[in-house]
Amino acid sequence: MKERSRPFHRVAQPIKGAAHRFAYLGLVIGAFALMMLGKADVVLMEKVRGQLTDSLVPIMDVLSRPAAAVANIVRQVEELAHLHGENTRLQEENTRLLHWQAMARKLDSENGALRGLLNFIPDDEISFVSGRVIADSGGAFVRSLLLNAGARDGVRKGQAVTTGEGLVGRVADVGARSSRVLLLSDLNSRIPVVVESTRTRAVLAGNNRKAPQLIHLPPSAEVSVGDRIATSGHGGAFPPGLPVGVVSSVGESGIAVTPFVEPDALEYVRVVDFGLRGILPSTKGLRAPARGDRAAGR
Repeated sequence: MKERSRPFHRVAQPIKGAAHRFAYLGLVIGAFALMMLGKADVVLMEKVRGQLTDSLVPIMDVLSRPAAAVANIVRQVEELAHLHGENTRLQEENTRLLHWQAMARKLDSENGALRGLLNFIPDDEISFVSGRVIADSGGAFVRSLLLNAGARDGVRKGQAVTTGEGLVGRVADVGARSSRVLLLSDLNSRIPVVVESTRTRAVLAGNNRKAPQLIHLPPSAEVSVGDRIATSGHGGAFPPGLPVGVVSSVGESGIAVTPFVEPDALEYVRVVDFGLRGILPSTKGLRAPARGDRAAGR
């Protein structure tokens, strides 16, 4: 049987090779003929092209529907999976928020009870003035900003300057229409602060760099990278709890704090009056000693 098929293969193999060569040659000739026909009769070729397109469109439409349906199903499955994950995340977040809400209500109740017990005197009403940064006087020895709000707007020396992110600095000089803000990074800046995680008190000292340092820490203080720093309220210049920055490095060179507020990108700030007057008594309203008092004191 194998011997009979060998002569057939010997005869059929050259015929297949010739057919392949002639088919390739026929395709080339047909393509060349179509090109010549298209050049000779453009209108006829456009009609033929239009008829072929019209005849193929229904077939392509039928073939594309299953693919579109499969793609739509896959997209819906992906959306359902995403919604399931989002729903799980929202449930967990809702649980955490309910926990913090309960804690906040408990703390608010305890705070009210303690205030009543201690006969706590509330702080004065807080007021603020919004100002626009009109100049940056930063240099090798000065880190400050110039605002377009001054004494006529209620700005006073020593007031805190903040944004929604945290403390910027304090008012150092006040004019009638403008004021200068001493930034936290200025060499002359000293802010009493506290490490929120351990309640360790310290002083944030400016060094004319982007990251001021913590000084006057207790010998047993433990500070780690990532600890949040806030104002302590000591000295009466700032109220406690104002966000200041986060510890960025702890080493032999010191403890560096990166402020929450980037001064280079500031456009508007808020000058806040917390009703504080500092630790020094005000001389306003003090009566000068009379001559009789002087005489009695001699």
